[in-house]
Amino acid sequence: MNILGISAFYHDSAACLMQDGQITAAAHEERFTRKRHDPSFPKKSIEYCLAQAGITESGVDLVAFYEKPFIKFERILESLCEYAPHTYGLSLKALPVWIKDKLWMKKLIWREFGRKLPVYFCGHHEAHAASAFFPSPFQEAATLTVDGVGEWSTTTWGVGIGNHLELRSEIRYPNSLGLLYSAFTQYLGFRVNSAEYKVMGLAPYGEPVYADRIKKHLVEIFDDGSFLLNIDYFAFHKEQETIGSTFESLFGQKRRNSESKVEKFHADIARSIQAVTEEIMLKLSNHVYEQTEMKNLCLAGGVALNCVANGIISREGRFKNIWIQPGAGDSGGALGSAYLAWHHIKKMPRPESIGDRQQGSFLGPEYGAEEIEQELKAYGLQYKKYSYPDMVGAAATILAEQKILGWFQGRMEFGPRALGSRSILGDARNPEMQKRMNLKIKFRESFRPFAPSVIAEDAAKYFELDVASPYMLLTCQVKGWAGEAKIAVGQSTTWISEMLRAVPGRIPAVTHVDGSARVHTVERGTNPLFYELLQNFKKATDCPVLINTSFNVRGEPIVCSPRDAIRCFLKTDIDALAIGPFITDRNFQDPANIERWRETLKKEDHFELD
Repeated sequence: MNILGISAFYHDSAACLMQDGQITAAAHEERFTRKRHDPSFPKKSIEYCLAQAGITESGVDLVAFYEKPFIKFERILESLCEYAPHTYGLSLKALPVWIKDKLWMKKLIWREFGRKLPVYFCGHHEAHAASAFFPSPFQEAATLTVDGVGEWSTTTWGVGIGNHLELRSEIRYPNSLGLLYSAFTQYLGFRVNSAEYKVMGLAPYGEPVYADRIKKHLVEIFDDGSFLLNIDYFAFHKEQETIGSTFESLFGQKRRNSESKVEKFHADIARSIQAVTEEIMLKLSNHVYEQTEMKNLCLAGGVALNCVANGIISREGRFKNIWIQPGAGDSGGALGSAYLAWHHIKKMPRPESIGDRQQGSFLGPEYGAEEIEQELKAYGLQYKKYSYPDMVGAAATILAEQKILGWFQGRMEFGPRALGSRSILGDARNPEMQKRMNLKIKFRESFRPFAPSVIAEDAAKYFELDVASPYMLLTCQVKGWAGEAKIAVGQSTTWISEMLRAVPGRIPAVTHVDGSARVHTVERGTNPLFYELLQNFKKATDCPVLINTSFNVRGEPIVCSPRDAIRCFLKTDIDALAIGPFITDRNFQDPANIERWRETLKKEDHFELD
């Protein structure tokens, strides 16, 4: 039976195809349209999923959608009425879109497929919980889902046993940890629903000096992790903005302009909301343990991408094991809805011995050597073709020579993390690599940390980590960390750079200023080619750790196709590109050809390198 799961029309649309209980394909719409967090109906993702499965639209037996539009519209309508007339402007923007498209999802699906096939609507947080529990290796587990808002729920916990999942408790809108964190994202000058991870990355540069103020005025936290927001300080319930002047006055400064300098004040704000988030998440998880007495916990929802909070739950929480959906945000709802249709609607059992059914999250498209070579020729690039073992060895040599390598291999990852398929790689031992990759490759803020990929067997030698972290969703301390990178901040205009230069250790390029790292453990069975690259790099350098960041630049989605990868290579200072069995190096090229393409791509993509 073929079940198509869809998430759409809010943030980061996606589609997945399940065949007889196994996910065959899944992908984000943004990867194909090249529109960051594309919320539109996932036509191109659906096309890919069907092609990967070798079927057409007529072969789909059931479509599962990740939320219930009429209930969500009820919540929106009630909120607009409750806070009227302040919601007049928001009503003019929100209601026409809902009345025209979003309410009629079934008819839209029928129109796209050209027939009236069965459509199943599940709850938003039910889909989140299913996306975490059903692919997990656990036959029994508690679930905890935390995000901005679904229909009414913002936080839920429940229990999964075998093929059955039940949500048992919820926190409802407007009380939302996700919206609280997003309020601070906006206050710090970052994009809401897109750049919350920047707040998390900035936090270690600061101190939690405003945490008590947040808990006194903005959010009341109870012992069980439940919470109440003081809605007077927020604007999300009545405007398109998340915060207003009352919020700003609480901290004595206006919100930061998005392109202005990041000050120590902003780092302290980031650290403060991060501390509050960690407190709530730990209390929530411990309460769920007390209520369920289960040893396993499955996490999903956008807040579950907060890998620092996840690390604290793993180390300090009461659960023995945790598993986090790699596509924990709305995109993962596509998987969750398909699993719910299979297990709840069709009543199909789960296998007794299942392991991790996420398949490493390598669920996206893969491209053959012939297609890759055509693109290399189309851009006039000089390249060398290798056998795969020789290509891996040559790539490791490039990395050992302190070059930055684009790595495009196998099936694209599902979720926001690069897991060794669509990655930009560098030597973690080089203290200058973090700055170079941020400013010259990714064109992003200098404070942003990079994650390490490490051979799973060697992880304990470098990191305070006693569990696997295959999806780069746990943060821990780096071993040998000598203490905080303290400097005299004062009025220094380069305080972030000074803190980064003060980072000690064997792998400074992936060690954050507080000695932490967001670790990606790599196993041979999950990603054999990337594992072999790490092994070859270890042979060359005696170090099994590489910087691993997503293959994209600021403001763009992760690359999907060979064409995307080549264009990113051309318009950045990436030194070499390992793409399928081919390697192209900047040194192989005619500089005039590179410059010509760079100027063309800057115009086509509206992309500024400066």
